[in-house]
Formats: sequence, C-alpha cells, structure tokens
Amino acid sequence: MDLQAYSTFTRREWSALRFNTPLTLSEADLVALSGLNEVVSEQEVVEVYLPLSRLLNLHVRAARQLGAVKDEFLGRFVRSPPYVVAIAGSVAVGKSTFARVLQAILARWPDHPHVELVTTDGFLRPNAWLQENGLMQRKGFPESYDLRAMVEFLGRVKSGAAEAKAPVYSHQAYDIVPGQWQTVAQPDILIFEGLNVLQTKTAEGPVGRSPAVLVSDFFDFSLYLDADRTDIENWYIERFLLLQRGAFRKRSSFFHHYKDLPDREARDIARQIWRDINLLNLTENILPTRERAHVVLRKRADHMIGEVRLRQI
Repeated sequence: MDLQAYSTFTRREWSALRFNTPLTLSEADLVALSGLNEVVSEQEVVEVYLPLSRLLNLHVRAARQLGAVKDEFLGRFVRSPPYVVAIAGSVAVGKSTFARVLQAILARWPDHPHVELVTTDGFLRPNAWLQENGLMQRKGFPESYDLRAMVEFLGRVKSGAAEAKAPVYSHQAYDIVPGQWQTVAQPDILIFEGLNVLQTKTAEGPVGRSPAVLVSDFFDFSLYLDADRTDIENWYIERFLLLQRGAFRKRSSFFHHYKDLPDREARDIARQIWRDINLLNLTENILPTRERAHVVLRKRADHMIGEVRLRQI
C-alpha cells in the first residue's frame, strides 16, 4: 500500500477528531446493530464512527454548497443528487455490520435524515445463471455480478429519479429472490456496500451512451475495511460455525447439508472454502482496490478499528 498517499491516524488521534459530535445511539440500538460474531461497543462508536460521521457530514455539506454554485451559474434550482458512500472489503471483515452502524449514525444528523443502505449481493447473477455459465465456484468474483444492472441502478439514484429498484438477495437461500425489490426513493445519502465496489472492471453502457462505465464513477466517498488475512480467515471460520448451529439448521438454507458436521470437519470445510474461494477473490480482486478508497479502516484481531488512513492525494 502506498502510505505516502495517506495520512495515518492512531485510534486515539482519530478519536480526537470527533470534537463535539454527540452519541445518538442507545445501548439497545447497538445490540440490534451488532453482527453475528461482532459486538458493536459504545467505545467503538464514539472513537471511530462519530469522527467518521463528522467527516462525511462535512463532505455532504460541501457537495451541497457546490451544487448551489451550479444553481447560481445556471440560474435555476437543481436538486442535489444523493451523496453516495461506498464500503468495500473482504468477506467476513465486517462490512455489513459497519454499514448498518454508519447508516444509523448518519441518519441522526439533522441535515440528512434519509439514509439508505444497499448491498451488492442483490446484483449477483441468479444461481441458475451461474451454474449454466460454470461460475458457481466464482460467486462473489467480479464476473458473477450483473454490472450493467448495478450501473443502471446507481445511475437512476444519482440522476435524482423518483425511485430506483435493486434486486433482493437471500443469504438463507443463497440466491436472488424472484420478484422482490428494494426501492430507494431519493435518499439524502446512499451507502453502497459490497466486495468489489471499487473494482475497475467496466460495464457496457446503454445503447447510444458511453461504452464503458465504472461502478465507482457514481461514488462521492469510499471506505475500505482492512485487516490481516489470518484474522479475516479466523472470523470467517467462526462465523461459519455460528451459522452451522443456527441458520444452517433451517431446511430452506442452501447450506443445510452442513448442519450436523462434527466441529473439526466443519472447521476444515470452512477453511477450505475460505482458501479456495474467498481468499483467492480477496487477493485477486478486492485487495488491489484498497488504494482507491478515500479512507482505509484497519481492524485488529478483536474486530476493533486500530488505525485509520485518510487519503491525501
């Protein structure tokens, strides 16, 4: 990683940048927002999320001021488009939990109460398509996503369309839910979370438009959750074992056949899935995008953020 492009803050230094940003989440909120194997503490919110929310609030305000400049130049009011924040990182690094907490905090700022969260899971190709094209073992890799649909969705959001619809993904069924959609209606902020959101692979544009568009072209700000690979592997295995004792026991679960595996065998399978699929995706596709992020948040082995890097150039 090119550290010259970033200013690096220790946790204590980053925490000091909170200034007087108030804590607006209750203990019950934190319990509800915590992940399967990741507890969100008040200390983490105060020392990491609140300074980050202050930074993002300043960026949103600056974007609106720039929009006012355009209004003045054009001599007419142009509605400010939603501010789009991307969150990238590996499987099991804690993106979903991080995104939920950030959404809850940002929505409590009075300037932008309408904050939506959309994950890229909904833009995965259906399992039938993946199987037909021999990509089931590449699920989560760039080629397993419908990039055109993703670009069209973000394009509608950024253009200020009355609403934009994203497909819905079921982690239990491990597949797209036919006929179900998440509707996003002109939010103040959209958080867009996923594995490869910062990738440089292009999607062909609609007929008559530019032939190549990056998903990241629609982002105003981007975050990358980082950690040692050994720690992420341990978190993945831990999560797999928790799911085996819970969600996998449901007959409707795609992974129901793993429910009765002995602990040692379950660990071996989880480790194999991690190394054959998720680690490969991380090293080939996700990690190379890290330096495109405006902020890199480095996690410790205990899931807490230990260091924050803010891009300067």
